[in-house]
Amino acid sequence: MTTRPLGAQISHMLKSRGVDVIFGIPGVHNQEMYRGIEEAGITHVLARHEQGAGFMADGYARASGKPGVAYVITGPGLCNIMTPMGQAYSDSVPVLVISSCLDETAARRGQLHQMLDQEAAADTVCEWSYEARNAGAVYHLVDRALAEFEGARARPKHIQVPINALEGQAAAAPAALQPEIARAVPEATVGQVANALNSAKAPILVLGGGTVASAEAWRKVLQRTGAASFTTIAGKGVVKRDDPLSFGTHMARPDSADVFARADLVLAVGTELSENDMWRVELGHQGRLIRVDIDPEQLNSMPGTSEGILCDAAALAEGLLQQELCKSDGWDKAEVAAARARWQAEVDAGTPGVIPVAQALAAALPEETMIYSDMTTFAYAATEIWDMPRAGHWHHPNGFGTLGYAMPAAIGGAMARQGKPTLAIAGDYGFQYTLQELGAAVEMKLPLPIILWDNGKLKAIEDSMVSAQIAPNAVIAHNPDFCALARAYGANAEAPGSIEELQQAVLAAFKADKPTLIYATPAIA
Repeated sequence: MTTRPLGAQISHMLKSRGVDVIFGIPGVHNQEMYRGIEEAGITHVLARHEQGAGFMADGYARASGKPGVAYVITGPGLCNIMTPMGQAYSDSVPVLVISSCLDETAARRGQLHQMLDQEAAADTVCEWSYEARNAGAVYHLVDRALAEFEGARARPKHIQVPINALEGQAAAAPAALQPEIARAVPEATVGQVANALNSAKAPILVLGGGTVASAEAWRKVLQRTGAASFTTIAGKGVVKRDDPLSFGTHMARPDSADVFARADLVLAVGTELSENDMWRVELGHQGRLIRVDIDPEQLNSMPGTSEGILCDAAALAEGLLQQELCKSDGWDKAEVAAARARWQAEVDAGTPGVIPVAQALAAALPEETMIYSDMTTFAYAATEIWDMPRAGHWHHPNGFGTLGYAMPAAIGGAMARQGKPTLAIAGDYGFQYTLQELGAAVEMKLPLPIILWDNGKLKAIEDSMVSAQIAPNAVIAHNPDFCALARAYGANAEAPGSIEELQQAVLAAFKADKPTLIYATPAIA
């Protein structure tokens, strides 16, 4: 067997497990990890900040369905990527962060990049964080992470390796095991859910991100049962936009609680029913609530839960389709349409100018477009009213709620979807958290349109202050010339003066050989 420094063997192992792209930044403490990247045939994307590398890995994972991998250095490198790790944890994204670490910290102080407890720090924002002190431990933990990504709720992991171990010679990793992951649902469980649906007069299904991979099956369940539905932001596109019994992604509307109160059964599948999904503590239901999830923690987290079922969403849907399902008639199509129209009007009143632009973009974009949005007023409105034609094609930092997500995540998504359209939507403030990653997008020659929505302020925070009777303070910042800034990085830049020009600019950007910043303000509407 060929021996190499362990740092190089890690890249070879990852390649043998299907990893094609790594995001990161080299430094003196992790340079051994870079020895094997090119030799293994892996593409490396050089981020300008470890936060960007983490968001890229997140975006890559969401787009590809494979783990996103990032290499970072000891200390500040690990600290910088902790925000993306927190976002990936919140949104159940398979991100593997591998960092170097100091060989000894208890008896020595003042070392370069030294932290009091790097392993423990990372553990606060990921599923687990461990130090691997030899090759065998590294290989075990990498394979454990990959197996857990596949067989359990996908959440980020962190492995740190001492510098001396990275430099030391090691044999190659053993051949990958192919664990059998059981996804079948017991017949009794399928029967339990089927009986609940058949006995309900007005059932509602709430479909979250956990149903994306089985969207077609759940659409068939809806058709055969006559159930109404809500989707979360993570579940956008699971239900077809022309489904007349779809309430869309409007759970955050306060009076959606009245809709749930009318249901005699709520079946919530693959969703946390979190604060960010509905902005209230309780769903509002009076009838039976059945929670279905692969994470046992979620099964009784909502007050008023009747039953919790630990199983795979896809397997349950397929099982239900093998059952005799009765069609209920408790929901009126006109009533559902009226509710959606009322809620869209509320969104329009709260965020003037966004809906016409969002609708024009939705009409112009190719159906396979994947969208990454930031925490910005435009996205808050668009994620609620923009019906996606495909599931798993809108990604928003909904849980952790970090700024600066959209562009670097879209870079990762574009790397995973070469030749397919990818779009970023950012606000003027959040864009400045990670704007330096324009350089990475230029280097990779990505045809990435970046819509920058500039309302000149932290509008959502200003509105929140006003509603709390606080005089708006620190919500307006001096902005740069964004188009000039983009061109300075070597990117294209456009400032369309109308909605039609905006549509044209986005479509042209998909055909470019570099990213295009598309600057827009509410005046464009």
